[in-house]
Amino acid sequence: MTLIERIQNVFRSGKQPVTTQVAPVLSAIPSTSAVQATVQPDVLIADVPYVVEPLPHWIADEDALRDEGVLFGLSEAGPEEKVAVIRYHFAQQTAPVEQEIERYTEKIGELNLLIEQKGTRINDLRQQLDKLRTRSFVETYLPRTLIGLCLSIVMCIGTFFLIDDTLQPTFPNNRWIAVGVYLTGMFGLFNRTSVFHDAGARLSGRRLLEEIGLPLATSLFVLAQAWSTRPVWSALALFVFVFFVFLLAGKLTLGLFTVLGNDLAGLQTNRQLRRDREQQVPVLEASLHQLTQETDTIRAQKWPLVTALNRTEAEVTRLNARRDQLVNLFISEFELARSLRDRLTERQRAEILTR
Repeated sequence: MTLIERIQNVFRSGKQPVTTQVAPVLSAIPSTSAVQATVQPDVLIADVPYVVEPLPHWIADEDALRDEGVLFGLSEAGPEEKVAVIRYHFAQQTAPVEQEIERYTEKIGELNLLIEQKGTRINDLRQQLDKLRTRSFVETYLPRTLIGLCLSIVMCIGTFFLIDDTLQPTFPNNRWIAVGVYLTGMFGLFNRTSVFHDAGARLSGRRLLEEIGLPLATSLFVLAQAWSTRPVWSALALFVFVFFVFLLAGKLTLGLFTVLGNDLAGLQTNRQLRRDREQQVPVLEASLHQLTQETDTIRAQKWPLVTALNRTEAEVTRLNARRDQLVNLFISEFELARSLRDRLTERQRAEILTR
């Protein structure tokens, strides 16, 4: 029979408390061999055991805890000290478990960092593979460029002899004048490509003068030399022909050299792309496969730790809930005894406290 039941019997019978002998309630902690641990270490994985401090008997036994609450309720002491002691003993129990939680959390954090690093590397390898696989070859027109360049050279050579023949009556035995006039009109190009071959070029007054200035001046010079030796229509036709040859054929020839350089660079780029696909793609795929396997291995090592961490956190939650339950039990018995204390006589209180 607990103390609170004996107090209640006093009020029901209106007599002295029963004299049944009861064992005195002691707060001393029993020996370790006589106490069973309330928390088993199987909440962690078997290779990492931890030791949990056993609770004192007056805390572990609910009847004894009720008696403690009644004794403190009948006395003048407050419940704060005993509540602090209960919390202290439970803190002793949860301390090793919380250390295991920290250890698991740290280990899981290290594994997460490794997974993140390998995931970043995997993403980089996948991007490199996607670039190699989706990168398109550069379009080249090398045969057409070579044929056009050959025809342009032949056309330029024929035009030179035409101009040389036109200037021969005026400048006999001086072919260098014909060469100079021909080169001035044919290859007077200041820009890399002609405006006629550059779709994105802006046609300004300065650019137009650069494009047609020298061809027009040279054609007029040839027209002036042909005017005195040829019929009018023949001279005008020669002017128109030479002007457009200078304007288009010369610039086309120079532009074809630029296109030829672009085609050769494009062929080199395509050759390098094929070499990269043949050599780098297998290496990247092997590295990607290896990193994926390593990541899966790390995840396989992580999940048992996560499971153990969840079990350990659940054990801490259980211990805290048990602590709150026992504290509430002690407080309720304390408050009940305190509410009945003033209704007992000094003799009744002494009888209850001494028995």
